[in-house]
Amino acid sequence: MARKNESVDCNARRAWHARQGKIAAMKIEHNTVVTLQFKIADAQGKPIQNSTEPMVYLHGGYENTLPKIEAALDGQAKGYEVRLHLSAEDAFGLRDESLVRTIPKTDFPPGVKVGGELEGRTDDGAPHIYTVMKVKGDKVLLDGNHPLAGKALRFWLKVTDVRAASEEEVAHKHVHGAHGHQH
Repeated sequence: MARKNESVDCNARRAWHARQGKIAAMKIEHNTVVTLQFKIADAQGKPIQNSTEPMVYLHGGYENTLPKIEAALDGQAKGYEVRLHLSAEDAFGLRDESLVRTIPKTDFPPGVKVGGELEGRTDDGAPHIYTVMKVKGDKVLLDGNHPLAGKALRFWLKVTDVRAASEEEVAHKHVHGAHGHQH
């Protein structure tokens, strides 16, 4: 049986090894929470978005990020950096012209503005978010496609943290707390 002092010595050794980088960092795997810094550019390298806040997601097929991003990060650890070139299909999908609609302006509440988002229904009746693209005369043009749909994209990702997900996060299938979902 270990004495109290032996336990303290073991913890002190672990802490020393951790400071020396000799204890392996947590790997990204199913049910881990991953924190990333990222940049997105178009296929020619023109910047589209640089993260000012970290992106935090629950890893493991919960559809909280793009599948190709998840695949590239699986098994990696804090500090890992990767550049990905994704086709439109692997990024935000191809454009679906059935999600583009022209609706009479009289069907909208007053003050409808370009860039606003409205909930509507797809052709099969499923709820869907549409962006107001143009207001022209008595017509409003809506688009239910992701703004980056139909575009090949370049991603730069840097893993800044990896931790085990809580039971609640796994049950809810998303991250809670800072930069995550709030209930």
